[in-house]
Amino acid sequence: MDLIVEAVAGATTGEARLGDDVFRCALGRSGIFPEKQEGDGATPVGRFPLRQVFYRADRDAAPRTSLPCQALTQQDGWCDDTADAAYNRYVALPCKARHEEMWRADALYDRVVVIGHNDAPVIPDKGSAVFLHVAQADFAPTEGCVAFAKTDLDKILARLGETDSVVIRLVDR
Repeated sequence: MDLIVEAVAGATTGEARLGDDVFRCALGRSGIFPEKQEGDGATPVGRFPLRQVFYRADRDAAPRTSLPCQALTQQDGWCDDTADAAYNRYVALPCKARHEEMWRADALYDRVVVIGHNDAPVIPDKGSAVFLHVAQADFAPTEGCVAFAKTDLDKILARLGETDSVVIRLVDR
């Protein structure tokens, strides 16, 4: 089953459908855009496989899901340095390349689903660290990810498996 994420051009919130269920989601500050570039704040258009789930075990139990699942540690990061060989890949911290820390003080990465955007193969500057994760309470824009209320993300995770995808697309309304 695919998780279908849709929004009109320029919108920073959208709707995601999984079967008959509809969920509100936050999108990148530049909305959904077909030509993703590093740092543009856009959520990329496309069909992407779901790679794995990270979660904060110190804050909550592992989510119920058939996707590969791993507890985060303070040494977990994601490389967003376009000049580094580890670009758009998990890295262990400390890391000399520019990176994002996965262990956050806020709750946004209490659940993180790695989607297979720009990873097979990785192309420098085509975007990194595009995840499904927990939204801010006001559904403020992300840096290019798709974010959900935590309870909704848990419902979604319970229904998705390794053969499922997330489909992100623009719609006219």
